[in-house]
Parts: sequence; C-alpha cells; structure tokens
Amino acid sequence: MFNAECYEKISGIVRGDIENIENLLASVVPLDNMLCKSIVDFLSSSSKRIRSVLALLYLRAGGFSINQEVYKILALTELIHNASLIHDDVIDNDLIRRNEQSLNAKYNNKMAVISGDYMLGIVMKKLTDLRKIELFEIFSKTINHMCEGEIIQYVNLNLIPSMDEYIEKTYKKTGALFESALVAANFAVSGEIDFNAAEFGKNFGIAFQINDDLKNVLDGAKDVKDGIYNAPVIFSGGKNVTEAGIEKTKILLNNYLENTRKYIENFENNVYKSKILELLELFNGYRVD
Repeated sequence: MFNAECYEKISGIVRGDIENIENLLASVVPLDNMLCKSIVDFLSSSSKRIRSVLALLYLRAGGFSINQEVYKILALTELIHNASLIHDDVIDNDLIRRNEQSLNAKYNNKMAVISGDYMLGIVMKKLTDLRKIELFEIFSKTINHMCEGEIIQYVNLNLIPSMDEYIEKTYKKTGALFESALVAANFAVSGEIDFNAAEFGKNFGIAFQINDDLKNVLDGAKDVKDGIYNAPVIFSGGKNVTEAGIEKTKILLNNYLENTRKYIENFENNVYKSKILELLELFNGYRVD
C-alpha cells in the first residue's frame, strides 16, 4: 500500500518549504498551559503533511516561486486538518492517534472538543490578519463542507449509500480540504482563483480517501465498521467485502488518480511535475498510465 520510504523521497524535494510550515505551526498557539502544550505536541507529531506537500509540488511544477503567504496558508490548512482529527477521535471514540494517546484519551471529550474549536478559532483569526476576503471565503466554505460531510455520514449510519452519495461525502469530508489548499496557495502566488488547481486538489483528495478505504479492507477490515459503508463494501452489495468489490474500488481509485494527472498535463516537464507523477503512482503501488 502507501510506502512511507518512497513518500519521504518524493516529499524531500520540498523539505525546506515544509520546515517553514512546521516553524509556523510551532508558534501558532499563543497560550502557555498544559493543554495548549499538548496541542502543539499534537501538531508537531508524525504527519505526512500531504496537503502541504501536494500544494508545494503543484506550485513549483507550475513555475511559481513560494512566498511567505503560501507558508501561512498551508500552516492554516494543517491546523484545520488536525482540528478535524481531534474532533473525529471524539466522534469515533478513538483513543489512539499517530501511535500515541488521542487528546480525548489523554484528557476527556470536553477538552478535546475545546482544543479542536480553539484551533479553528486560530485559523479564522489568522485568515482575518491576511486581509483577503477570497481566502476567508475559501476556508470558511471548506470547514462548512467538512462539517456537512460528517453530518451526512452520521445521519446515514447503517444505510447503504449510492456511489454518488459516497463520492459526495468523500469530497466534503476529505477532498474539500485538499481542494482549498491548492486553490488558496495558488491564489497567494497568482492572485487568481484557478479552476485547474481546484480540480487537481479535489480529485487527488477523493483518491486519497478511496485509497484509505481500500487500505483498511486489505488490512483485514472485511465488513462494515460502525455502520459506515465505504467503496469496497458498497461495490460488494453492502455485505462482506468481495474480490469483485475490491477490484471495482481499485478501478475507481485509478480513475480519480488519472483525473488528477490530467490537470498537470500542460505543465512543462520538470522535477516537481515528475514528483507529482511519482506520488500518483505510489498509491497502492498502481502505475497510472
């Protein structure tokens, strides 16, 4: 499945950029108490930073120079992502995150929810400081989409969704933040809301979640977990996962990876474009021809 060593080689080309983002994250929480220190530790814990890596590769592949505003935008993207993880752990009653105690396990659900809310509050304040209404609109819409995705999942527990409904939920829960990372970062260097960047991020984000659902099945989760039906289960008729369901999910995944690739076809060939193509090939070990 997702090979961490290969990913490190791909993302290494923007390691300097990622370090700038990490430095911003380390200083983003102003309060100094035990809970806030735990938030900082959570933000600095092992993470692929794949949303930031993808945006940086896309911008550099497109010939853009990276400015400080891009770093700020991607740090805010990581804040939103991590706030959503904290809230997810409360909703799902998960006690382990990144091989350590989740915040709800370390403290309690109330403090975990407050921590996630606090991080989102920081995001809104930092966006206001940037004084660009376009960025505020991009991320407020994304946070709304993410909440809608969670609501859709909750109200449809134990119900078999159509594939269109699954994709809608997947876009809102996962794809929307990839999309906004690409759109906002591109806006920071071009001053334009770019459809190409949006579709690139959206399609990759959906593929990312399909890959995760497929990985869970191949790792041994052969049935429905907590009343949530993912692509392999839906393709298997809403029952235990079948080989046919797995194969159809692989095809769906590759369709979204291929859609992603289309949005960099017109980029000039360079090392960053090559790294994006390597990243697409990395998913599940499938080559996107």
